Amino acid sequence: MKKIIFLFLLFTQVFWAQKGFEEGNALYQKEKYNEAVTAYESVLATKKQSAELYFNLANAYYKLNKVAPAIYNYEKALVLKPNDKDILNNLNFAKKLTIDDIKEMQKVGFEKMLRDFTGKYNYDSWAWIAVGFATLFLVFFIGYYFSGTTLLKRIFFVGMFVVAILIVSSILSAVFEKSYYENERPAIVFAEAAEVKSEPRESAPDAFMLHEGTKVMVQEKTRDWNKVELLDGSDGWIESKNIKEVK
Repeated sequence: MKKIIFLFLLFTQVFWAQKGFEEGNALYQKEKYNEAVTAYESVLATKKQSAELYFNLANAYYKLNKVAPAIYNYEKALVLKPNDKDILNNLNFAKKLTIDDIKEMQKVGFEKMLRDFTGKYNYDSWAWIAVGFATLFLVFFIGYYFSGTTLLKRIFFVGMFVVAILIVSSILSAVFEKSYYENERPAIVFAEAAEVKSEPRESAPDAFMLHEGTKVMVQEKTRDWNKVELLDGSDGWIESKNIKEVK
């Protein structure tokens, strides 16, 4: 009986989430952006999320000229769907509305090459890719086992060897992306203007000023302060209330 009730509640939740998403899309098409935001946010309140939901929510905020929420939700969408061209394109448009002009410090060498490769998918996708290759390995093994000629056995054996390498590469990529995901803590400045201090106290000298929509990386936390690093490598302490972490 409990399972039936659970399944019913789950089905109801999914139904209302889908209805809220479609309602938000309809309101967006009618240029009722505030109402669309409310509809999309109601879906998030049910703990349902997707790259499409965050993307549409970000678009609605962008239409309302709400810079920080727009960039924040585009970044949330990218976490679920890395390197999506539409998300990246709209995010770049939203960034043009920000005040701070911070040049990203470019990575070079092997680290950049590795990140460019593994960053094509999130760690869940890499795990499923590994499962797919494992299935293919099984197919090659069956082919090798039941082959009646030496030539076919050699072909299937080579295929097994190549697929084994792909399996290991996929698993390592998943591990690397998982570690990267857990260690990287991006956040968006939501305050209209926020002072970044040299130390985690109000009386400390100002290091620089940040404005809404700017992306920072959280390095460490105290009770009311976060140490953040900018994309150009500069860092300082900002009050926790002024930023919102993406993950």
